[in-house]
Amino acid sequence: MVTPRIDRPEVTATHCPYCALQCGMNLVRESAAVTVAPRDFPTNKGGLCQKGWNAAELLSSPERLTSPMLRDCRTGKLRPASWGEALGRIAAEFTRAQERYGRDAVGIFGGGGLTNEKAYLLGKFARVALRTSNIDYNGRFCMSSAAAAGLKAFGIDRGLPFPLEDIPHAQVILLVGGNVAETMPPIMQYFDEQRQRGGRLIVADPRVTQTARGSSLHLQLTPGTDAALANGLLHIATAQGLLDAEFIAQRTSGYQEVRRIAASYWPERVERLTGVPVSQLYEAANLIGRAHSAIILTARGPEQQSRSVDNVLAFINLALALGKAGKPYCGYGCLTGQGNGQGGREHGQKADQLPGYRRIDDPADRAYIAQVWGVAPETLPAAGRSAYELLDTIGTEGGVRALLVMGSNLVVSAPNAGRVQDRIGALDFLAVADFFLSETAKLADVVLPSTQWAEEEGTMTNLEGRVLLRHRAVEPPPSVRSDLEILAGLAELLGYKDGFPSEPRTVFDELRRASSGGAADYSGITYERIAAENGVFWPCSGEKDPGTPRMFLDRFATPDGRARFHPIEYRPPAEEPDDDYPVYLTTGRVMAHYQSGTQTRRVAALRNAQPEPFVEIHPATARSLGIAENDTVRLTTRRGTAVMKARLSTAIRMDTVFAPFHWGDAACVNLLTNPALDPVSKMPEFKVCAVRIEKVAEDRSIIELASPIAGN
Repeated sequence: MVTPRIDRPEVTATHCPYCALQCGMNLVRESAAVTVAPRDFPTNKGGLCQKGWNAAELLSSPERLTSPMLRDCRTGKLRPASWGEALGRIAAEFTRAQERYGRDAVGIFGGGGLTNEKAYLLGKFARVALRTSNIDYNGRFCMSSAAAAGLKAFGIDRGLPFPLEDIPHAQVILLVGGNVAETMPPIMQYFDEQRQRGGRLIVADPRVTQTARGSSLHLQLTPGTDAALANGLLHIATAQGLLDAEFIAQRTSGYQEVRRIAASYWPERVERLTGVPVSQLYEAANLIGRAHSAIILTARGPEQQSRSVDNVLAFINLALALGKAGKPYCGYGCLTGQGNGQGGREHGQKADQLPGYRRIDDPADRAYIAQVWGVAPETLPAAGRSAYELLDTIGTEGGVRALLVMGSNLVVSAPNAGRVQDRIGALDFLAVADFFLSETAKLADVVLPSTQWAEEEGTMTNLEGRVLLRHRAVEPPPSVRSDLEILAGLAELLGYKDGFPSEPRTVFDELRRASSGGAADYSGITYERIAAENGVFWPCSGEKDPGTPRMFLDRFATPDGRARFHPIEYRPPAEEPDDDYPVYLTTGRVMAHYQSGTQTRRVAALRNAQPEPFVEIHPATARSLGIAENDTVRLTTRRGTAVMKARLSTAIRMDTVFAPFHWGDAACVNLLTNPALDPVSKMPEFKVCAVRIEKVAEDRSIIELASPIAGN
């Protein structure tokens, strides 16, 4: 008797391609179909959001790029091309630009969603194969201010210096400017458990978000007043004797100047600045100060402002003064947004950094990395321009003339997007690597089709500092290459046949050597350990090192082991409402979509869940402007105009409107946002600017431009 053959589905353990939770999932392949199934992983414990459950749909999208494309000089349109023709064109244009204008005429723009291996090799490619200083990435628009503040206060930047499993054990949590119930829903199980244990959650946000609705106390502050709120809470805590004098004396430095400044932020003044009632200020300060354990978390609200490093430092000051840092179930943490927002900034695609969080202006760091790369230290370029500065100088004297974009959709995600699109138009040459024809790719001279997350192997570092491993689950289309293969091919054409491997494991082994001894030390992490241990927390300096889930319990990462206070005065946003632009505009995400929407707007379930862009307006404000629900409205700032539908809600302040940033073309909210930069982190002021709102006659051409699919 012949036993019939049963084809069993193939199951691959991997991680979601979206946010910094990097939820564990299984991909199940049966015949040609690929579906998502639960995976019991420590971070998400089997849970996924709607983006994760639908992540596999894009692997078979009919809009997938499957062949390189070149812009035809006769027709001006993109046409299919061979890999040899496409890579040869890029190499020739890069060489031509550098011969004519100098090495810094070529720029590289990376992404916070690239694997650690890609981020590492991209930085090496820029500094060795091109020898350009002009490399930065879209993570500059996400995590740079929290990173700068962490370095100043603690001597190191790791978004969360403790694992998510510590959250339920905190008696009180203060969450500033984050709507995690929508942006990373699986994390809410930790906050739910904290509440079940009797814990309290305080949310500071200009909107009554889904997260704020589940809080014990909501502080509905005026956009841009975060530092004033933090100083006000510190003032009350000081006056009520809630400070931890022993902790301040033994584990910190610089407190006295901070205390002097906080003395001038009496509650009534802070109420006028922030709009938060005095009674709520007292309640919040007492909840945090009297708790045995407390955690303070910031997200993009306070971090995407022109004084955002100061904002974060002000909340760190509060945590330090209350002794709520460097102890179990206590601490300051940043809720990283992008998929590899943490790892993406550690290994070299940021303008001022080398792998392992080494500084590019430190001679010893330069010498070490040069030795790993087999080049002379003096050949490594100096620090380059930050992301917006790089884009803003395109086509100008001394600016970038040829640009490679990998993992970013600039004309939707950058601030002052109209200016960015104009600057991109001034380039001599643009190359984009992506898996869909994004709004930015549509402007390119060469478009390279790259592999998606499930078609390649590589590591990511989630918001906890846990290094994770993505396994290849499916084969990519025949004419698609990974970003590592693209970089290796370009490097060879530029004369660097060796030193740019295309195998992720080989790149990771080199990254381990390059990071060894650095602040972000991955030298003890291997693919095998990651798989066996459900991820490994950095720093991890040897294969017998268990990794570091919890930092700062014994000392901070400063030379003397003490955390640093920093005196912070509140300063208003770069732009406030006036007679011409009378309302605040703030921006953010919605549950169904992610970043510029290049991926999520192509998933039917997500598109149906949130089919079109909108602006959220308080009914009283709308009534004063003659605007009703679903009216088409025009938003205008000093930089540009965007058109979208009105959504009326009492969840928003009457002096503020909110719009998500997932759409391009006429509904691109970043046509409006202010590129005013934080002086330290160079973070643009996405979260607050002055806007005018007007009802407009419905024009189908405008609405179609703003539709979920148009422009893609």
